Amino acid sequence: MKVYNIPIFVPHRGCPFDCVFCNQKRITGIHTDVTREDVSRIIEEYLKTLPKNNRIIEAAFFGGSFTGIPIEEQTKLLSEAQKYIKSGDIDGIRLSTRPDYITEEILDNLKNHGATTIELGVQSMDNDVLKAANRGHTREDVIRAVNMIKKYPFTLGLQMMTGLPSDTDEKSLYTADEIIALKPNIVRIYPTLTIKDTFLEKMYNGGKYVPQTLSEAVELAKKLLLKFEKENINVIRIGLQSTDEISENGSVVAGPVHSSFRELVESSIYFDIIKDRLNGKNVVKADIFVNPKEISKAVGNRRSNIERIKNELNVDVHIYGDEKLRKREVRCNCC
Repeated sequence: MKVYNIPIFVPHRGCPFDCVFCNQKRITGIHTDVTREDVSRIIEEYLKTLPKNNRIIEAAFFGGSFTGIPIEEQTKLLSEAQKYIKSGDIDGIRLSTRPDYITEEILDNLKNHGATTIELGVQSMDNDVLKAANRGHTREDVIRAVNMIKKYPFTLGLQMMTGLPSDTDEKSLYTADEIIALKPNIVRIYPTLTIKDTFLEKMYNGGKYVPQTLSEAVELAKKLLLKFEKENINVIRIGLQSTDEISENGSVVAGPVHSSFRELVESSIYFDIIKDRLNGKNVVKADIFVNPKEISKAVGNRRSNIERIKNELNVDVHIYGDEKLRKREVRCNCC
């Protein structure tokens, strides 16, 4: 059963902090506040395009810090979306917020108005990184918020970032381990992008911040993805969704921006698997079989995996589909 989100962006509402990386209006492409009327209009527009059966639909309040909005305003927006739960048109409400804006009063209100999924912007579990990013919360705030949320029947999502100021690969891997220990249902991984009109842009222009390269970000995200998958934690997104603003020709000044970032990560995993199968074999050609749905990932962006295998192992690789194979299961015929 496919899950659909109806995105309702509330850019920078409820958040008194200016994280160094944040410009929600550019990230979301929304420059005005959202009203109850907007909620209904957006849901109605999306429902016209979504299937009516065999699906799960959530209205999703993204951007900003939803639970930092005055609770009366939260209730107005939630109530408008809840009408569609009661009518059976949608199945729940998803929201993203900060770990320091979680209280029992807020959680009770969310539960009473149909909220089903809460995603916390953790970003890092290293307090030095959080301070350098001007997050305004600590590792301890994350743990406290998670423990409170787990007393309720919400699906819990935790979001982390890589490549923040003062961050390292080791700190990001530590963050992943700490997140795993908190046992969330879902995770998102966002490599840091330097966006126009942020403090991070000033740091970058002043030589005080060096962003990850695309290859560095992919390699780290690959390690993180495999780590979460090993613990059966679903990683629902890697990299910000590509938009007119989130692109090399938009508001991204620097950093590992790519329209298919997750596919680069998945392709890198396939490269490692294929290379491992071929290493040590004295062959010049190989037919590689993967699940048909995985062929593009195995081939790599612009045939990158085929070219890398040729350059590094001097093996001509051809990749074919085999429906009997599972995701990342690889069969090799060599000659």
